[in-house]
Amino acid sequence: MLSNKAKSSLAVIALVLGFNAGVGAQPGVEAEENFGPAPRNANGRVMLGGATMVDKGVWTPMFSIFDPVAPLDVVPFQPWAKALYDDRDTKELEPHARCKASGGSRQFLTPYGVEFVEIPALNRLFIFDIGGPHTYRVVYMDGRSHPADLEPSNYGHSIGWWEGDTLVIDTVGYNEDFWFGRRGLPHTDQLHTIEHFTRYNSDRIDYKITVDDPGAYTGIYTGGFNLRWQEDQELFEYICQQANYAAELMVGQGADNVDRSSPIVP
Repeated sequence: MLSNKAKSSLAVIALVLGFNAGVGAQPGVEAEENFGPAPRNANGRVMLGGATMVDKGVWTPMFSIFDPVAPLDVVPFQPWAKALYDDRDTKELEPHARCKASGGSRQFLTPYGVEFVEIPALNRLFIFDIGGPHTYRVVYMDGRSHPADLEPSNYGHSIGWWEGDTLVIDTVGYNEDFWFGRRGLPHTDQLHTIEHFTRYNSDRIDYKITVDDPGAYTGIYTGGFNLRWQEDQELFEYICQQANYAAELMVGQGADNVDRSSPIVP
């Protein structure tokens, strides 16, 4: 079981890094009063879906594909990690565009959206995403800790709990086979993320991610963005294939550039 002391330690990390997951909209986001309140369940806790079982919708990112998950001036790169990031910026061989599952914040950066499905009877929460491979992420909500021995994977091992209206997800056990953001911030198998999802009205989730990876960075840093509720949208069948129809996303139109204006956005 995840002890209260352990949870408190994780909360302290967030506070030291100077953010509050419950803080409202980012710059440029419409004022909260323009939207209704976040829907709540019978116990009064905020929900990450529609107000009823029949209300459909998905969450899409309010985020530019040109931006890294965190501003580069706050990212404490190790030299090799900065060199790799710069190289990826010119050769966009992103695994997600090649049909690979992508953990961390990358799961929420597809323009087609994600859906949160909490099943209390199983003490689990599932995060389904559209685009890329046919995969989903499992978050264990039963108070367990991370196993001592983990087989590294693209999504890692996630445990979650609620702190008021904020869903907190702690994940370890990542492999190095994906990018955890569109712009290619590097990571190693030492990556540890803590994510906060705070739904502060009917239309927005404030997403924050804390990145702790001593293999790639000299310190802990945070990033994040907002997610927007797309009402009446549903998960749809998405076929990911590797027939090189999006070749310009791999090497650009020429040998030395990447065309980021491509209409193909996985």
